[in-house]
Amino acid sequence: MEDGTSILEIKGIGEKSQKLFAKVNIRTVGDLLYYYPRDYETFREPVPIAQAKSGEICAIRATICGTVNVKKMRSLTILNALARDGSGGIQLTFFNMPFLKNVLKPGSCHIFRGRVQARGTALVMEQPRMYKPEEYAGFLTFIQPRYALTKGLTNQAVQKAVKQALTYYAFGPDPYPESLRRQYDLMERREAINNMHFPASYEELVKARRRVVFEEFFSFLYLLRENREQCRLLENEYRMLETADTDRLLEQLPYRLTGAQTRAWQEISRDLSSPWCMNRLVQGDVGSGKTIIAVLALLMCAANGYQGALMAPTEVLAAQHYEGICGYVEHYHVSLKPILLVGSMTAREKREAYERIAAGEVNLVVGTHAVIQEKVRFKNLALVVTDEQHRFGVRQREVLAEKGSNPHVLVMSATPIPRTLAIILYGDLQVSVIDELPANRLPIKNCVVGTSYRPKAYQFIEKEVRAGRQAYVICPMVEEGEMEDLENVTEYAQKLRAALPADIQVATLHGRMKPADKNRVMEEYAAHNIDVLVSTTVIEVGINVPNATVMMVENAERFGLAQLHQLRGRVGRGEHQSYCIFISAQDNKETMERLDILNRSNDGFFIASEDLKLRGPGDLFGIRQSGEFAFRMGDIYTDAEILRQASQAVDSVRGVLGAGNGQGGNAAAGNMRGSGGQDCIYDADTAGEYDRLMKYLHGENRLQVDFRTI
Repeated sequence: MEDGTSILEIKGIGEKSQKLFAKVNIRTVGDLLYYYPRDYETFREPVPIAQAKSGEICAIRATICGTVNVKKMRSLTILNALARDGSGGIQLTFFNMPFLKNVLKPGSCHIFRGRVQARGTALVMEQPRMYKPEEYAGFLTFIQPRYALTKGLTNQAVQKAVKQALTYYAFGPDPYPESLRRQYDLMERREAINNMHFPASYEELVKARRRVVFEEFFSFLYLLRENREQCRLLENEYRMLETADTDRLLEQLPYRLTGAQTRAWQEISRDLSSPWCMNRLVQGDVGSGKTIIAVLALLMCAANGYQGALMAPTEVLAAQHYEGICGYVEHYHVSLKPILLVGSMTAREKREAYERIAAGEVNLVVGTHAVIQEKVRFKNLALVVTDEQHRFGVRQREVLAEKGSNPHVLVMSATPIPRTLAIILYGDLQVSVIDELPANRLPIKNCVVGTSYRPKAYQFIEKEVRAGRQAYVICPMVEEGEMEDLENVTEYAQKLRAALPADIQVATLHGRMKPADKNRVMEEYAAHNIDVLVSTTVIEVGINVPNATVMMVENAERFGLAQLHQLRGRVGRGEHQSYCIFISAQDNKETMERLDILNRSNDGFFIASEDLKLRGPGDLFGIRQSGEFAFRMGDIYTDAEILRQASQAVDSVRGVLGAGNGQGGNAAAGNMRGSGGQDCIYDADTAGEYDRLMKYLHGENRLQVDFRTI
C-alpha cells in the first residue's frame, strides 16, 4: 500500500465504511496514517470514592443503591442514580440515555469513569463511561488512542483500519537524512508513525510526537523560506501615487486613526509606491482597527486605476466586509466599485461577476478564495488583501502570474504572536503592528470560574437577553461520544434549552455543518433571530455581531490563552458593556492561575507572551491551538523549542544546498556551514539523502502541514 491507495483496499472497509471515513476527510491510506489521535486515554486503577478529586477524571468501582430516577425536561431526558463503595457515595447523571435504567439495577456493580465534580458536599459524575470490571481490567495495560469521530464511525473501527494500514504500508527510506535525525534527536519515520497511533509507552509517544512536530514545522518553514526568496525582489508592476482620495476619507471619518494605525498606513502607502512589490503583514489585536487600514489600501489602489481583491475565510465574513465597504461608498462617496464573489452564488451570478471583473467594470472583488479561482480573470489586479486565516504565498502568486500579474499582498491577522516566534513564522513578510485600541472601546469584563458557577452564568445570560442583547456559548466538541469528559455542542444546547425560558431562542453552530447551513445560522444570529448561539470555535473568525455582549467558554482549560483571547474578541464590538465567562472543569492551582491572566489583561500581545512562558511539553495534547498557524499536531507555544530547532535546521539545509536551490544537490562535499551558521554534514554519501528530502518537500507527500497556510 502507498499514500494514494484507496482505503477500500484495507480489509474490513466497504462502501458504507468508506463514506463514514470520507466525512472526516480520510479517503486514502496516506490520509489514514496521518490521521493522528486527537487524544490518548490511560486507564488507571479505580480509586475509592472518598479519594476522588473534584475536577479530575478518574474511575470508581461502585454499586448502585436505591431507585434510578428518570425525568424529562422538554427535549432532555435526565437519569440520576446513586452509587456507593466502602468509602462513600456519588451521584451519577446521564443525559438522553433512559435505557440505562434497565442496566443500572440496585445491587449491580460497575466501573464508572468520568470527571468528578463537587456540588456542595456531594460528589457528582455526569455522563460517565461505564464498564464491566473484567472489561476495564483489560484496558489497564496500554495507552488507548482516541480519534476525532463522526456519527456512525467508532474509535474501534479507526484503530482497526490503522493497524491494517501499518501492516501493509510501504514506508520506503526515511525522507529525512540520518545526519539530520541524529543532530536533532528525531525518531525514524516508520517508528514515529507507529508510536503516534499505538505508543509502546508514554516516553515513546513523546519521541514520536517530537518527530512529527519537527517534520511539520520543517516543511512549513522550508517552503516559507522559498516563498521569501521568490517574493523578496519582485519588481513593482503597479507603482502607485498617493492620491487625495484617502485623505478625503480620513477627514470624513467620525474618528481619528490611532498612532499605531497611522504608522501602519504610512508603511503600506510607502510600499505601494516603492520600486518593489509589497508583501506585508498587519498584525493587530482584536478590535484594533485593521479593517479601515485595508480599506485605505484598496482605495489607493482603485484611485490609481487598478483592481483590488479582499479575501476572507468565511462567506459570512466576506459578506460583512462587502456590506461595510458599500457603506463607505454610500456615506463617503469613495471611488470603490465593489462586487461580492463567493462559492454559494448561483452559476448565473458568478458568470455575470466574472464578466464585470474581466471588463474592469468593478475595481474591488470581495469574497473567499473564490476570487482567485481559475475562471476569474482580472483586468489589472494590483492588490490582494487577505483577512485572518489565509496566507497568500507561492502557489497563489503563480496562479495570478499566469494571469499576467504579480500583485501586492497585504495579510491582516488578529492572532497575536510573541516577537521571538513571529520572527520565525513571519519570516517572509514585512510586519506592521497595531498595538493600540481605539479610545471608544469599552474594556471587556472577565471572570474565571468553576462548573458550580454555571447556573449563575445561565441567569446572567437570561438577564442580558432580556435587556435585548445576545450571547455565545463555546464548547470544544461537536457531538456525543467524541470525548465524553468535554462539553459537546449538540447535547449542551439541549441542556441549555432546558435551563433557559422557552421563549429564548438557542441555536447550534459547528464546523461539520454544510456551508449553507453555517451561513444561515450566522445570518440568523446577526439578524437577532437567535438569542444564544452554542458553537465550537468556528465562530472564532467569521462573524461580527455588535449586539452580542456575553461570551461563555466551557472547558476553558482545554484552550490556549491566545485562542481564548480570540474568542473573547467576538464580543465588545458594540456600544454596550460586554462580558466573558471562562468556565474551567479543572480547579487546580496551575489551571486557574493560567486562566487568571485573562482576568488581568485584555492585551492580546501580553497574553500571547504569557502563554509562551507558561506552556510547556508536559501537556502534549491537552490545549487546543488555533488561528493562522493551526498545525495538525504542532503548537507554536508548547513546541516553541522544536519550532526554533526546525528553523535552525531549515537555515542549515538551505545553506548547504544553496539558497533558492529547492531541488537539492550541487553542494561540495565536506562539512559546510548553513545560512544560520550551523554545522551540517553533507558529502557524497549523504547527497542522495538530501535529494530525497527535497523531493519529499516538493512532492505530494507533504501531509503533515495544512498548506492553506502557505
